[in-house]
Amino acid sequence: MPVAAIDFAHLRLTVTDIARSRAFYDAVFGFDVLVEAPPADADAETKEKLAFVFGGVIYQFGGGVLGLRPVAPAHDVYDEDRVGLDHLSFAVAERSDLDDAVELLDGLGVKHEGVKDIGSGFILEFRDPDNIALELTAPKPAA
Repeated sequence: MPVAAIDFAHLRLTVTDIARSRAFYDAVFGFDVLVEAPPADADAETKEKLAFVFGGVIYQFGGGVLGLRPVAPAHDVYDEDRVGLDHLSFAVAERSDLDDAVELLDGLGVKHEGVKDIGSGFILEFRDPDNIALELTAPKPAA
C-alpha cells in the first residue's frame, strides 16, 4: 500500500554562503523566519537544541516551510541536470504578480527570463545566488 501523504511539508536547500542566500531570499520573498541558527555566543544547550538548522535559517510562508542549509563547499555549483532538484516553483495568485516580480528582480539586479505563457498558466524563471533554478507560477484566469 502506498504512503498516505496528504501535503508537502518542507524543503531545505543546501547553499554555499548563508549571508548571501539570506539576503537574496529575504529581498525576493520576504518570508517570515520560523527558526534560525543561534548566534556564535549562544550557550551550549541552545546550540545543541538548534543543531538541526545546520547554521542556516528556516522560513515559513503560506505554502509551507523552506530551509537554507549552508554546508556546501564554496566552490560547489548547483546543476539541475544532476540527480536531485530540478527547480523549485512558488505559486502566486495571478499574472500581475509575475509582472511585479519582474520589477522587483530587475531592481535587485537578478537575471531572469521574461514571463512565459506555458498554456496552462504563466511562469517566471530566475536563479538564486547558488544558481538554484527558481520559478514563480501563476494560473490563467478561469474562462
